Amino acid sequence: MNFSKPDSLFNHGMKVLIYSEWKVDKEDIGWYWGCSNISYYANGIKRENLKYYKSYYTLTFTHEFEFDNDVVYFAYCYPYTYTELRNYLQAIERDPEKSKFCVIKTLCTTLAGNKCDYITVTSWKTGNKRGVIISARVHPGESVGSWMMKGVLDFITDPFDKEANLLWDNYVFKIIPMLNPDGVINGNYRCSLAGCDLNWRWKTPSKILHPTIYHLKNLIKTMFEER
Repeated sequence: MNFSKPDSLFNHGMKVLIYSEWKVDKEDIGWYWGCSNISYYANGIKRENLKYYKSYYTLTFTHEFEFDNDVVYFAYCYPYTYTELRNYLQAIERDPEKSKFCVIKTLCTTLAGNKCDYITVTSWKTGNKRGVIISARVHPGESVGSWMMKGVLDFITDPFDKEANLLWDNYVFKIIPMLNPDGVINGNYRCSLAGCDLNWRWKTPSKILHPTIYHLKNLIKTMFEER
């Protein structure tokens, strides 16, 4: 009941994602699109002190549970968890080919003590290489950003892709796949554990309250000076 945007793709044909433990166990079916009577509308609950979007919005849908004693989850986009990212980065570190040109380090720890990692991708060829910094998932609810980032990493860490090889020889990539790990772990949609939208903290980030933004900003400054 607390959505704030005045329109949604749910009003234009998008379905709800469903995950049934019964279907996974018996039919090997993971997340799938479904539900009916999907509607997104202004609910009349007023938002205070705002010039625009004065009402909150509600999402409603109908789902018929097919099986007894089932556990069912709903989502608007395929989830991508912090654990999935950690497993992905560890697989890169263990890969004998990828580890030759990929180095994973910790940018900082978060308020909850979780690691915010970044990966450096480049060849060992010397020269005046320019720098590229890519980050994702500053808003934890936008899990599609992690899937896009996975595509970037799949490509740029492919040891047998000629285009990727050419990029390593000419650029140094610093990639931060998940800029708000605490928010992802705790199920926030937009904010960090401090209740901050980190995308609005770039001008004067706090080392204590906004550590990922603070340290990434310093990384950007350092890379700019070097490259």
